[in-house]
Amino acid sequence: MTSETTLKRGFDSLDNGDAKRSKISSVLLNETSSRPAQPKIGIKESDVGITEYVYHGSGSRITGILKQRYTDFQVNEIAPDGKVIHLEDLGIDTPKKSEEEKDKEKKERKERQEEKRKEDKQEFDISEQDKNVLTELLGKDDTEKLISMVGTRNKMETTKSYPDKMERTKVHKLIRKIFDNSFETATTEDDKIIVGANSFRNHEKRENTHGNNAPGLIHNLGPRKTFLWFNMYKQNKETMEVANILAKIMGIPVKHVKYAGTKDRRGVTVQKASLENVPVERANSLNRILRGCQIGGFEYSDTPVNLAALAGNEFIITLRDAKSIDSSITLEEAVSSIVKSLSTIGFVNYYGMQRFGTFSVSTHEVGKEILNGNWKAAGELILSEQEIVVPSSRDARHIWKQTRDANMALKKMPRKCSAEFSLLSRLDRSEKEDDGEYSSGAYFNAIMGIPRNLRIMYGHSYQSYVWNVVASRRVQLFGYTVVPGDLVLINKKVQDGDMVEDVKNETVTTALAVTEDDIKADKYTIHDIVLPTPGYDVVYPENEELRNSYVEVMKKDGLDPFNMSRRVREFSLPGTYRKVIARAGNLEYYIRKYDTFTDELVRTDLEILNLLKKATEEGKKDISVDRILPGDPNGDKSALIIKMQLPSSTYATMALRELIVEDTSIHGGVPKKN
Repeated sequence: MTSETTLKRGFDSLDNGDAKRSKISSVLLNETSSRPAQPKIGIKESDVGITEYVYHGSGSRITGILKQRYTDFQVNEIAPDGKVIHLEDLGIDTPKKSEEEKDKEKKERKERQEEKRKEDKQEFDISEQDKNVLTELLGKDDTEKLISMVGTRNKMETTKSYPDKMERTKVHKLIRKIFDNSFETATTEDDKIIVGANSFRNHEKRENTHGNNAPGLIHNLGPRKTFLWFNMYKQNKETMEVANILAKIMGIPVKHVKYAGTKDRRGVTVQKASLENVPVERANSLNRILRGCQIGGFEYSDTPVNLAALAGNEFIITLRDAKSIDSSITLEEAVSSIVKSLSTIGFVNYYGMQRFGTFSVSTHEVGKEILNGNWKAAGELILSEQEIVVPSSRDARHIWKQTRDANMALKKMPRKCSAEFSLLSRLDRSEKEDDGEYSSGAYFNAIMGIPRNLRIMYGHSYQSYVWNVVASRRVQLFGYTVVPGDLVLINKKVQDGDMVEDVKNETVTTALAVTEDDIKADKYTIHDIVLPTPGYDVVYPENEELRNSYVEVMKKDGLDPFNMSRRVREFSLPGTYRKVIARAGNLEYYIRKYDTFTDELVRTDLEILNLLKKATEEGKKDISVDRILPGDPNGDKSALIIKMQLPSSTYATMALRELIVEDTSIHGGVPKKN
């Protein structure tokens, strides 16, 4: 943010009738323009333990642009049976209606809506007193506009902003009271109020037209069951975002939308998901109103989608403007040997950079403070000023740093910054100590107010950091050979009296240390070796140097790998196992020429589906549609397209780093041999 922008925001926020608003402006204005501009500093791979490479051949690595278009990063889940999940239909086809029937239905619908609007208008009569109160709060024009919306599905945004929380709450309550909950309201980031028809009432209308007995929907899914599974296609949207959209439209809790894994926003992805207590007749009509996502492939199930439904992911990644960093080697020569290494040997199975957040402060740093019980330090890290943060949160962070006034900072913190907003909300309701600071207990309560999925992420992030550091240390010490004391996972049958009570013929997975005899018999390879994340329910490697690596890295953070239980249950971490080396399966690559970044090089599932549908309508049979396009042979740029399959919880970016040098100042070009 420039100083000029900060000054402008400071002046814009002045309100002569509100001392706190003036105080906010004063804080912002005191940010001097003489402060030198600093380069944006993010988290580097080395900050989170990512340092080693598998490939050390003579070939050159390459540079290129990743995710220049969201279609350049495509991900399809792989089911447990090995089948890649694709969007193969857009639901169940309903009988086509003639244009005459469509026109008739449209006319009847319009007539019903008009009748309903007239009825609502007649039923509703605002008193002069209510109208005067609204005019005082909203202004004459906005009040008239609001009254005219009765019985319609129109929306409006108030002209006036309401930075004062109490006044804003008063407006929300008054609109709902006067209009008998016909409208629902929401606050924008700039403290204006959006008013629209109540979605719950609209939901009742939808129930009448899209109920369980919707006419014309013939399917072979069998009798209705509790869960409806489907294939979910999305582009440039986060998985949780789509889940929220589906829940809102269907009028169900978002927890009733289940999926096996979250997928990146910047990409095109297809994954399994399920809806609870939603019949196919209702879900089948969703595609008409969904934007940026589509669903199909319906099937009923007795269970929801869970982690067991995901065996891995297939990636098709396009790297544009791809070049060898060694100008004497062609792109093909640079790529071929590294690709072979990826599929035969693999790559260090690091937790990727996504695991540690996108801000300047890594989430594992917050996790370290939480595991140490340093609640205030953890809270301060989350609220801290940073070079890289959500831009609209900068003012709030600066206010917090200068004033420690939670109420003032909260007014500037956007709701989309969920952790920060939750922290400030609870601190705002806490009493300060005599020294003007919030107590450790207040910070603890504030952290516990962060949505659970976010607050447990911090501890998991710290576990991932330790795993990365130890994995790098193992590669540095022993390379890619198996050594005594390494751990492997085995399936063991559990019978009565053996480890678990009252269990018969159950199979459990447990960690076992590799022996000298195992090595002599070539019983295991590097692809079998696992390392644990620190936890109270894991076995650590028996190799002393590796075991001490956990102690050393955690000791400097004030933590002990052999003491991971905590009084707060969700911060008491059991730990898990992760393979040190992962391999890319079914790996293929293509080099294509092109001219501009808008040139299409890979088709999406939706594009292929639409092309096949068009071919069928034209009477063409046995038509196949290529996913990888030929490009332009005369183009002056080159793109590298990589198609590969990876196990679940494996990061594609960690496979690509074997091939791509994104920043030679960090990676130093071709990595040195160990």
